Amino acid sequence: MKDWFAGLNQREQVSLLVMGLALALYLVYTLAIAPLQDKRDQLELHNSGVASSLRQVDAMVSEILQLRDGGERAGPSRNLTSVINQSTTALNLQVSRLQPNSRGEIQVRLENASFDDLLAWLYQIEYPEGLLLREVSITQAGVGGRVNATVRIAQAG
Repeated sequence: MKDWFAGLNQREQVSLLVMGLALALYLVYTLAIAPLQDKRDQLELHNSGVASSLRQVDAMVSEILQLRDGGERAGPSRNLTSVINQSTTALNLQVSRLQPNSRGEIQVRLENASFDDLLAWLYQIEYPEGLLLREVSITQAGVGGRVNATVRIAQAG
């Protein structure tokens, strides 16, 4: 190969060296730089999506905190038992146990409840009713879409 290259005239040697350098640069770009740029573009797109999601979550958190701080609150004389009974009846949820405790909270046990109805009830208790959900425990009831739940509810404020 060396003899063959040495046998070429100087113009051909320079042309081959320039072409070899161009081919080497093309291979470096194709095999190293282009894939890295593509990966960087993908990561940039992913990061912008995550940043957008984070902004939405931050906006929701701010809205929830504003609703929680500025929303209508129940007075201390409000009867938790009647609020719970009315709201569960409106959503056709069967209360299996309603147990008040010494701190003024009530523990509610719902069995074989529709998961969607349970979520609607939890939302109604916390936001329109202005009560605090101190603890929520949800387990599957064995049938698709049905759950057992234990919820501890307290007066807000």
